[in-house]
Amino acid sequence: MRIRRDSYLEKIISRMHTNSIKIITGIRRCGKSYLLFNLFYDHLRSLGINDAHILRYQLDDLKNKALRDTHALYDEIKNSIVDEDMYYVLIDEIQLVPEFHEILNSLLHMSNVDVYVTGSSSKFLSKDIVTEFRGRSSEIRLRPLSFSEYANAVNMEPRDALEEFMDFGGMPEILQFSDEESKTDYLRSLVSKVYITDIIERNGVEHEIELEKIVELLGSSIGSLTNVKKITDTLRTVMGSDITDKTVKRYLDHLCDSFLFEESKRFDVKGRKYFSTNSKFYIADVGLKNARENFRQNDKPHIMENIIYNELRCRGYDVDIGVVEITEVIDDARKKKSLEIDFVANRGNLRIYIQSAYSMYDETKRNAELRPFLKVNDSFKKIIVQREYSKPRLDENGILHIGLLNFLMDPNSIQF
Repeated sequence: MRIRRDSYLEKIISRMHTNSIKIITGIRRCGKSYLLFNLFYDHLRSLGINDAHILRYQLDDLKNKALRDTHALYDEIKNSIVDEDMYYVLIDEIQLVPEFHEILNSLLHMSNVDVYVTGSSSKFLSKDIVTEFRGRSSEIRLRPLSFSEYANAVNMEPRDALEEFMDFGGMPEILQFSDEESKTDYLRSLVSKVYITDIIERNGVEHEIELEKIVELLGSSIGSLTNVKKITDTLRTVMGSDITDKTVKRYLDHLCDSFLFEESKRFDVKGRKYFSTNSKFYIADVGLKNARENFRQNDKPHIMENIIYNELRCRGYDVDIGVVEITEVIDDARKKKSLEIDFVANRGNLRIYIQSAYSMYDETKRNAELRPFLKVNDSFKKIIVQREYSKPRLDENGILHIGLLNFLMDPNSIQF
């Protein structure tokens, strides 16, 4: 099955022949190798470039183990360049090579070499690539399939596809399985045997059971505020662990560095500042959460919230949790209260406020979703995404209401 990742492919193509290292990052098994070695390779071949000028190295393949040595890989590449024509060097999982930055730095000095690499750790990107190359690297962050990509790949009605997507998510390899048991086993194996094992081995994690429990805690608290102390206290109470706040913070960093989770901070909409305590964590793919938790059916609202968060990140938005502080008079006393906006999405000068509403039938729920918007005194767009099918419409307060399916299928849906 050929899966289209057009938006990512276009980003790579737009960076061709620039004097920079093109870096494709993302959680393991989200399709980095497929993007680089299938889709981009096919594009190069369509331009008439022959195989001798496309040098491909998949370093996580056992047959290429010898090339994980710094000098061995560099010599292999250098010896393959035999003329002055342009060569395209494609390297998968470059972080497996010690001192890989020396190889990339050397390749940058060759005028007829265009370099593309993948990596599965944000630490590898931020601390190694960016620091070393300072403006001579370009990141393309790849994520699991968005719903529109998923819907285009499966032969299903969009509404049926959405139900399946909310259960099993969009890890590309999930499409090879036809039955629920196989999909579930695959997703569970990804979390325990790929992501957690990789984090343990890469970072020398000592409290392995506590790390797995943190993954469970974060997955079960999607959409809820948490912090290091709260997680530490839970581990001590539930497990009798002697783990420290410092270690928990380090493990949270490991989970985010591996792209398994992302942290979204609280932002004071009126005061225009970030709060230093309490954040929300969203998982890279809801299928991983569901499989880990045996598909709890009562968690659909949080699953929907996570899907909206991931979609906004796919569209290039930075996403914070909005806090609107108000003062109310209760029993003749003035009291401060904080209202929450699920997402404050920013991209350049564009800002959008978004609420995720699994149901809007209940008047109390509907008023709770609307109230924070009505307390924000600015002109930025305000949107409620609801689970029920709904064509985009503006209400009397200028708030856009849109159904989840419309929001996910149309990349321009929130520009109504």
